[in-house]
Amino acid sequence: MVVDDHPMWREGVARDLTEAGHLVVATTGEGRQAVRIAGATRPDVVVLDLQLPDISGVEVIHGLVAAVPEVRVLMLSASGEQQSVLDAVKAGATGYLVKSASPREFLEAVTRTAAGETVFTPGLAGLVLGEYRRLAIAPAPRDEPGDAPRLTDRETEVLRLVAKGLSYRQIAERLGLSHRTVQNHVQNTLGKLQMHNRVELTRYAIEQGLDG
Repeated sequence: MVVDDHPMWREGVARDLTEAGHLVVATTGEGRQAVRIAGATRPDVVVLDLQLPDISGVEVIHGLVAAVPEVRVLMLSASGEQQSVLDAVKAGATGYLVKSASPREFLEAVTRTAAGETVFTPGLAGLVLGEYRRLAIAPAPRDEPGDAPRLTDRETEVLRLVAKGLSYRQIAERLGLSHRTVQNHVQNTLGKLQMHNRVELTRYAIEQGLDG
């Protein structure tokens, strides 16, 4: 699914994807409509612009993740500013590419995103990892500590590999599981921890010392 408010750019991206063998289920230039369409079509990957006329790309990400928890969001934006990247990733984006990327780089990024990998324009990955480290050093307090949620041994094992930065595909290969089973474990863990995306999950795992 392609979400961009510039018709020529939007249709050009959709055409490149189609010619490369990807099935484009929908295109739209509005954020709220994107969330509604995603809920109905359940795309694997959403290519999303940061600036939209009705709501921000960050708000769209929140809506997409709520409507389709397993969706992967690849930001394709003209902005490579630090705060834009961090806001998108914190909201649940799994990758961030600036629009100056070549068609080959873009198509490769979509393929890798679909496979469960995180993809960033060169230079931005270090920025995101730096934010992970900052969060680990200064973890945000929780409102009600209570008892820690009880995860199964398998969920903990998957969480440990998520914290190390492995993609779902890599985790599946390492543990001898299917890609879908790994996704299910992650979704179950997100539910138990009352979290919404992989960024929050990684932060939690680092706080618990599971990234060692």
